[in-house]
Amino acid sequence: MATSKRTSLPEMTSRVSRKRSRKCLQSPDKSYRTLSKEEIAKFINSQKQNICVGLLQHGFHRSFSELFLLIHLDQERREAAEVNSAVSLQTPLEEQREKMESISRYLSRSEQAQREGRWPLAYEQRLVLGGYFTDEEDLWLSLHFYLTCTDAREEGCMGHTTEARACLAELHLKQGRLDKARQQAELCVRLADGGGWSDSSGRSLRRRARESLWSIYSRQADACVKAGDLNKALRLLHSGYTTATESENKHIEGEAAYQLGLAYYSVGDYDTSEQYLNTSMQICSTTQDIDGLGKAYKAMAKLCESKGNLNNTIQLLETLVDISRSNSLHHHLVDACLCLGNVYTNRRQYDRARERLLQGYNVACDIGDKTLVHKAQVSLASAHTRCIMRKYSTDVESDAPRALSRLLDWKVTRGRHDATENNVVSDY
Repeated sequence: MATSKRTSLPEMTSRVSRKRSRKCLQSPDKSYRTLSKEEIAKFINSQKQNICVGLLQHGFHRSFSELFLLIHLDQERREAAEVNSAVSLQTPLEEQREKMESISRYLSRSEQAQREGRWPLAYEQRLVLGGYFTDEEDLWLSLHFYLTCTDAREEGCMGHTTEARACLAELHLKQGRLDKARQQAELCVRLADGGGWSDSSGRSLRRRARESLWSIYSRQADACVKAGDLNKALRLLHSGYTTATESENKHIEGEAAYQLGLAYYSVGDYDTSEQYLNTSMQICSTTQDIDGLGKAYKAMAKLCESKGNLNNTIQLLETLVDISRSNSLHHHLVDACLCLGNVYTNRRQYDRARERLLQGYNVACDIGDKTLVHKAQVSLASAHTRCIMRKYSTDVESDAPRALSRLLDWKVTRGRHDATENNVVSDY
């Protein structure tokens, strides 16, 4: 009788394994696909490593160096910031996947365009990156990429250089660095005058540069006014007005004339102030800039009042009331009514003063502006008190029976009235 040969457990396991292996080789199952080294690296390596290695593998060595520089600059910037400041608490650039991928993508496109001699396309990619970073915490990146476009000397690239200067001027202005903003804007104006370029959105760079430069002059003039240097402020405003007229933008030209009018009013030169305010009113009327027209009317009314010409003041303010009401300019309407109320009060026309002040108070209540409501309340109460005192004094001095009757009625009923609109127009 033949004896059966026993098979150990390890041998049985090995046989099963070999059968399965042969079966897999004969009929491969796609679910058992082996991952490549590159795919494994994506899971093992950091985002920074993957992006940098990808740039090197595709031969974009300059892009790799620039990206690595930006990572280093970001680290230095955060370390140099004060503890617990907004900059120090920012997420490191290398940990922000979307930004890293965007920088890598556009830098590699720019480098590829350089290799092929397509320099305008190379700078376009950098301008795109400059416009991509718009958040406050990323403006340093935007500045970096715009700066790399400012030295372009290759043929067909001067328009890109000019646009980069315009963008830098606007960025510096946004961050309050007025001297740097002015430097870039003035360079941009000189470059823009040399060619009829447009920016990426099709906007004229000649006009854009002058609009930015006017804004910078205006901000610098405001700083000079606060510092008490009115002469320097006037020089800057004149430069801004010239720049605005050259920009062919009537809106900022009207605003520039208005600012000069206010500046000359503040130094007591009423004639020159009137000249520029009239210019502003004409421009705003032509361009249908109703808000600018309202400001110019108020300034001109104040000027006429200072010159003692109250009839012109009232006429201007009454016109402003009509303009504001028909165009739903509620804040201008309230201001005009309050100014008219004060003028009528000074002229002792208390009934007309109360009428305009009450109108301004009601509009202020409708728009819910608490500051204007309180201002209107004070003016209205003052005018009402003056009106009552005038009537009371007149009745005290009179010997007519009706005057005596009103005095007796007031003595009996005083303190019993509610602060209602009806009481505002009562005898006392």
